[in-house]
Amino acid sequence: MAFLSQQNKISLSRITTQEQRVVVTGHGLITSMGKGKAENAEGFRMGKTAFRPVSFFDVTRQRVGTAGEVVLPESLPRNMELSKRRIARLDRGSVLLLHAAEEALHQAGWSEEEKRESPMPLFLGTSAGGMGLAEKFFVHANAERESGNRNRRGQLARVEGYQSQSQAVNLLQAFGMEGPIRVTANACASGGNAIGQAFRHVKRGYASRVLCGGYDALSQLVFGGFDSLQALTTSGLPRPFDANRDGLALGEGAAVFCLESLGYAIARDSPIIAEISGYGCATDVHHLTQPHPEGDAALSTMTQACQEAEIRPDEVDYINSHGTGTPRNDVAEGRAIQRWAGPATSGISVSSTKAGIGHLLGGAGAVEASICLMALAGNWLPPTATTSTPDEFCTFDLVLEPRDKTLEVVMSNSFGFGGANATLIFRQFSKKQ
Repeated sequence: MAFLSQQNKISLSRITTQEQRVVVTGHGLITSMGKGKAENAEGFRMGKTAFRPVSFFDVTRQRVGTAGEVVLPESLPRNMELSKRRIARLDRGSVLLLHAAEEALHQAGWSEEEKRESPMPLFLGTSAGGMGLAEKFFVHANAERESGNRNRRGQLARVEGYQSQSQAVNLLQAFGMEGPIRVTANACASGGNAIGQAFRHVKRGYASRVLCGGYDALSQLVFGGFDSLQALTTSGLPRPFDANRDGLALGEGAAVFCLESLGYAIARDSPIIAEISGYGCATDVHHLTQPHPEGDAALSTMTQACQEAEIRPDEVDYINSHGTGTPRNDVAEGRAIQRWAGPATSGISVSSTKAGIGHLLGGAGAVEASICLMALAGNWLPPTATTSTPDEFCTFDLVLEPRDKTLEVVMSNSFGFGGANATLIFRQFSKKQ
């Protein structure tokens, strides 16, 4: 791999007023389907499902007992710059992030010198953050109160780790980087928003390269909350866009991306995975938990993203939908796609990969963006594997079986509580714009 001269490094790191093209040079992920792109690509391409009984907190009092739980690797990434004490205090979300980041950084090929030469902006999206540590804090405090013994050992570390910037700090320190951190907690659009913000940061010339992504780990509080809303499918398998869908399944995971300006990537002779060319975000303020029935904000984000990417709806080959499997969400997204695509609706392939791993909340947009990149690279469509009877509003090409397709442009939709919506567009890289 060619490395930059010091003169080129300085010139490429300066802020410029000219908009830059933005490319992806590395991405990594971990889900209940597996660790890394190879295991995940195989699972999503074949339409596998990866749900298992929840093992690390009690679900006996819940209506549902399964989720897309990740089988954590036995060891952490090697050569991390974290003390043994810090490693011992890592929460589940941090562990997921570190595994995803290791793969992304390895693929991007950023040298140790490049990682340290200037601040590395980090954009992360999450919904629950370090919620697992907050639960441990509560359990410990409650036991202390009941016993009357003042034993607060570890409580300060749990308070520190619970704060959402802690997972970001762990990531940067583990891989020897420093930089400004921006954490987006915008419900289930968080991961998509974080990538979109990172994209704009590079596009507008504020940095030559950034790290971004999203994550969420399963936690008892969040699991119990969704169960109390009766939003979880009691069958254990979500059925997005199915006429008989009855709710979502929760999952966990992380995805991390290395974004660079095209000039920076070319100067260091980096392999380019894809180009990110459009981003849209909107809030419909319709209801705290229910989407606008006609998908107003979803229509807005898809339209915005296409305008920025300078493409028409009929040029989008595939949409990785938000597709949770809940009655209201799926029909709202379906109507938004119809309004956005118009006459082109029937020719656009759509699927929901939540059928395989569940809903990762704040991490969903990032993981699904990574799935889009794998599909784009391999020219295949991930099927909505658990759906057998598409609802009547599915006038688009709902992918139900594994299928190959030549892909040039793909879209990823992420919609959340409170009407938070985000859309990303990726395309095959070409030196000609």
